[in-house]
Amino acid sequence: MLKRRNYLGLLGVGIGFWTLSAGFSIHETASDPVTLQDLTAFNQPGKSWQMAGNVYGNISEKNELTVSSGSGILVNNPSRRVKGEDLFTKAELGDIELELDYLLPSNGNSGIYLQGRYEVQLFDSWEENQITSASNGGIYNVVPPRVNASKAPGLWQNLKIGFQAPRFDASGNKTENARLLYVLINGVLVQENVELAGPTQGAISKDEVAKAPLRIQGDHGAVALRNITINELDNKADGNSNNRNAKDPILLDAPVTTILRSFMNLDNREKSVHAVSVGSPQGVHYTYDMDYGALVQVWRGDFLDTTPMWDGRGNGTSTPRGAVQRFGKPVLSLAKLADNQSTWPVDTAGTQFRQKGYAVNADNQPTFKYLIYGTEVEDFVQARTDGKGFNRTIRVKDADGLSLRLASASKIEETSRGSYIIGDKEYYLNLDNAKSNKPFIRNVDGGQELIVPVRGEISYTILF
Repeated sequence: MLKRRNYLGLLGVGIGFWTLSAGFSIHETASDPVTLQDLTAFNQPGKSWQMAGNVYGNISEKNELTVSSGSGILVNNPSRRVKGEDLFTKAELGDIELELDYLLPSNGNSGIYLQGRYEVQLFDSWEENQITSASNGGIYNVVPPRVNASKAPGLWQNLKIGFQAPRFDASGNKTENARLLYVLINGVLVQENVELAGPTQGAISKDEVAKAPLRIQGDHGAVALRNITINELDNKADGNSNNRNAKDPILLDAPVTTILRSFMNLDNREKSVHAVSVGSPQGVHYTYDMDYGALVQVWRGDFLDTTPMWDGRGNGTSTPRGAVQRFGKPVLSLAKLADNQSTWPVDTAGTQFRQKGYAVNADNQPTFKYLIYGTEVEDFVQARTDGKGFNRTIRVKDADGLSLRLASASKIEETSRGSYIIGDKEYYLNLDNAKSNKPFIRNVDGGQELIVPVRGEISYTILF
């Protein structure tokens, strides 16, 4: 157990802001918006850039994106015939908070240059064991990210940057260096309060200025972006006014398989009161809800912040320290359905569900055990040795009439037999022996569920 101090001071956000989103509208002030459609928000976009309605990146195909027509997604997709080019906003920017979603192909390489001069890397670092300044979220040739918070290629990721432009006196002499106040990848702080002595390698100019266009790198390969929002920061705000953590956090790491029982707050305002979190040395971790026999979340990064649990009297709650993928409200993983359209049960009533704890193996990895409909179930979740995700195996002593809900999301797409992309390109799911298990996707209340009848044992993999 480690105890560390960490402060994150954020500048306040002013009234004026720019938004480069699905319609790429730019609001120079809240009362006087100027709307620019599509690529007209950018100066002379090259032929490698296009608008798309959807985009796919194969997890194993390097530097390949497949796009479909439409709007809302900005795609750079260079080819042998069409050279990739950088993209520059028409708006000249100073102190900003930038947020966007991005999707990279396997081996993808791009970057965001604040003022065209200070690069934050966008890179496919999913398989990296040793991170460098060239890794995802790194400041190129300056500072590596604190942690690898990257998701798999072909999945949407989120970037958030707070940037303070360099300062100049009346004579044009620089009085203060530019500064990256914070960089978050998928909600994880990877850079904080980094002073930039000058432009990074690859800058359009070594001369620094108070305002300049934002540059999106396009000459290194394919990348897709959406929901690009630029807020103007109020430089009169108190830099410590939004201090995120005024306590000494009590942080729990997982150098070996580590198990902690606690309460766990979930993103849908639900609380799991019988949660078991399991950390792995591979840097991927999960939480299991023992009231329902459900895998409720997985994440990549560090293990747990146990400050709410152990500081003072505590409230019993711990918090993941990484890029979290949640699976919604905890419900039973297994159920008996009258037919393929029967509603999945939302509680344990009528199921004879009874939790029987868990047993650990020689590596301290737990197998969860419970009874449901009078039959015994063993549920084993294991981090993959390559750190790419988890393997889950559910064994049922008598599977007569039982079904397993593999996923519930807004959208589920089958990419090949037994392989699926879940939600808004949030994670991948691969089912073993899909031909004999016969899974099916059904529409439920505006979303979809992936369900498979159980025949003794079901195994599947989550990659994220």
